[in-house]
Amino acid sequence: MKTEQLNNLSNEYNENGCYYLVESDGDVMMRYHEVFDGITLVYEDIHAENCIYRKINNDNTFEIRHCREGRFEGNTTSGFFYMGPGDLSIYKSQNEIDEYNFPLHHYHGITIIIDIEKAPQCFSCFLKDVNVKPENLMNKFCKTTEAFVARSMPSIAHIFDELYSIPKCILEGYLKVKVLELMLFLSSIDTKTDEIVERSFSHNQKILAQNISSYLLDHIDCKITLEQLTDIFHVSGTQIKSSIKAVYGVSLHNMIRIQKMQSAARLLQETDLTILEIAGRHGYDNASKFASVFKSYMGLTPKEYRNKPTKIENVYT
Repeated sequence: MKTEQLNNLSNEYNENGCYYLVESDGDVMMRYHEVFDGITLVYEDIHAENCIYRKINNDNTFEIRHCREGRFEGNTTSGFFYMGPGDLSIYKSQNEIDEYNFPLHHYHGITIIIDIEKAPQCFSCFLKDVNVKPENLMNKFCKTTEAFVARSMPSIAHIFDELYSIPKCILEGYLKVKVLELMLFLSSIDTKTDEIVERSFSHNQKILAQNISSYLLDHIDCKITLEQLTDIFHVSGTQIKSSIKAVYGVSLHNMIRIQKMQSAARLLQETDLTILEIAGRHGYDNASKFASVFKSYMGLTPKEYRNKPTKIENVYT
């Protein structure tokens, strides 16, 4: 990311007083809105693998995150947790500096940052029957663990889907209404639905998945089997499959095909290689078989994709 972009974001977050971006290895776009004193909603559009944030007043701040597209990796003292499309997390950082990762290099979502020292003590002053206190929410979801994670469900989708398509003329007022709705909804959630244990994985599992992904990319012209990977990485097939699924949200079989199709898509856009040559570079000796797989993942035949100006799509989501 360009230095001036980082500086602009840092200044914005300094003024806002919650947190700001320090460093990123890709393109990051953020739009923040101070909904109430001490409550900031941030739209995030990230095409990067890694972002580092500096948190302000992190002892008194927690964040509510909704993943719309892509994949998000958060970290706790015991390991890493992962979110996919539609998932919700409530997270209280223990650090002044936090590193967030996006395994698919692609993420769109919303984060609501709440500073309980600056936020209203109770929302009933805005709407009589919304008797919800931010501090109580933080204690409810983050007192015994650093994070709470809920899988995608219709009630969560109902609240957040509308936040992604608000007419500009009513944006600020509508954000207030939706934040009040979200706070009331969260006050009713049973913490027994927490999936942090199911979504948490160790550092070793994360590194294993990343190493396998890198190996597959380096040998994208080969037909790699699970048995070959177990011999190369000296771990069981079950460990390989579970680690890949945890970090990237897809099966090993799908990840191999996705990597090949995204690589092929780049060659179709950026080179004059024939479709048969591109198929061969990705382990296919049959152009029609390659074309069939390519269309199933990318939505177009290789010829249609080459002739249509478009960005490389991320087909993990």
